[in-house]
Amino acid sequence: MRIAFVGKGGSGKTTLSALFARHLARDGAPVLAVDGDINQHLAQALAPGEDTPATPPPLGPRLHDIKSFLRGTNPRIASPESMIKTTPPGRGSRLLRLLGDDELHTRHVSRAGGVPLMVTGEFEESDLGVACYHSKLGAVELYLGHLVDGPGEYVVVDMTAGADAFASGLFTRFDMTFLVAEPTRKGVSVYRQYRDHAREFGIRIAVVGNKVTGEDDLLFLKEQVGDDLLTHLVHSDWVRAAEQGRSEPDGLDSLEPQNRHALNLLREAVDAHPRDWDRLHRHAVEFHLRNARAWADERTGEDLAAQVDPDFVPGPAALS
Repeated sequence: MRIAFVGKGGSGKTTLSALFARHLARDGAPVLAVDGDINQHLAQALAPGEDTPATPPPLGPRLHDIKSFLRGTNPRIASPESMIKTTPPGRGSRLLRLLGDDELHTRHVSRAGGVPLMVTGEFEESDLGVACYHSKLGAVELYLGHLVDGPGEYVVVDMTAGADAFASGLFTRFDMTFLVAEPTRKGVSVYRQYRDHAREFGIRIAVVGNKVTGEDDLLFLKEQVGDDLLTHLVHSDWVRAAEQGRSEPDGLDSLEPQNRHALNLLREAVDAHPRDWDRLHRHAVEFHLRNARAWADERTGEDLAAQVDPDFVPGPAALS
């Protein structure tokens, strides 16, 4: 299952991404955390007791190599240069199992706080004025497009702040999107943008209230987001201590009861919706064709609609 955490900058989405990934890992679930935010702070959130936690080699600078690897022997893809971030897999493409021993996972995954971590990489000085961060997120989109993850396996992605994720088809790659909202007008403003886009494509979205300090805060969130409010987390002294490098020796067991309960509800919400591989692939093809028409055909000099394998749907059956 793929889970995105989104929200306004400063809402706490990175903190919640890390808490949820740690919660899953503590329960023994196979989990991969992915830092897809332009501000690369997920490693620190996963390992708050370490001043400079180790991070794996980033995906962004190796995008060409990643394309070459995922392309495999797919005859519909002429070269890595003609493969764009939305190119869907077909027969001959390399499909991945979560945390497998393949080249991509071996190179680009390390552990932070005991949780496997993959990172897109920072926005570098050489990118200024000539690139956007979506060029790095393209590696995540391709990775998820070629991943065959099963029930009880989790990919937790800390996304870019605001509604910027809708600038690419990446938002359709997830089984559940958790929108983290503070109980303020600014906190719920991103929710309205996400809600409208999500409804158009049938994307499941749930609001997670954060930094709630009392009934007034909770009532405000209920009035603003209605039934989309799944649960909420209260202001956390545990999180503040962790962010100051004063982690509790018993880890998440010391997290406030309401916040531990909220993490359980998040997992229940994810597990309640089994994967629809056909729908997931239809969205992938739709956005690939949109990109092909909008810019990619002209840039590559090819008809990229021909990359779509009409009789292929990724999923467990395709692995055999």
